[in-house]
Amino acid sequence: MPYTRREYIGSIPSSKIAKFTMGNLGEDYDQRVELLNLREAQIRHNALEAARVAANRLLELELGRSNYVLKVVPYPHQVLREHKRINVAQADRFQEGMRLAYGKPVGAAARVDRFGTVIYAEVDERGLDVAKEALRRAGHKLPTPFRVVVGDAGESLSA
Repeated sequence: MPYTRREYIGSIPSSKIAKFTMGNLGEDYDQRVELLNLREAQIRHNALEAARVAANRLLELELGRSNYVLKVVPYPHQVLREHKRINVAQADRFQEGMRLAYGKPVGAAARVDRFGTVIYAEVDERGLDVAKEALRRAGHKLPTPFRVVVGDAGESLSA
């Protein structure tokens, strides 16, 4: 169930995504490589950060910091709740079980549509293979099946 009204939530864990856009934003690139997810899903903020780090590390090592643009598209608005359980001997005396188990905020997630873009990279023609490999590695950090799609820069490739 959606839980996004932050003014009613006591303490919200902050998002772990450090940066949403990396690389050289001032340059025009020829190719756009997108990581599309193949199912509707919720992707946790730490999974998005792990995917971003994996893709950015390979792009930065192979192409240099000024030869690409990498952007994480979805923002984790959805606050996730968890009902904590006590894991000690005779815990049944201390807790109420699942009665009124609303849960405490533990993290955030982004809801992503089917065939929605999760991450995209823009590169020149010589960096196309590196960008495809970087987004393939990033896709393995996500909880959904994915596809890497290549097209011209400036146009979105998602359905």
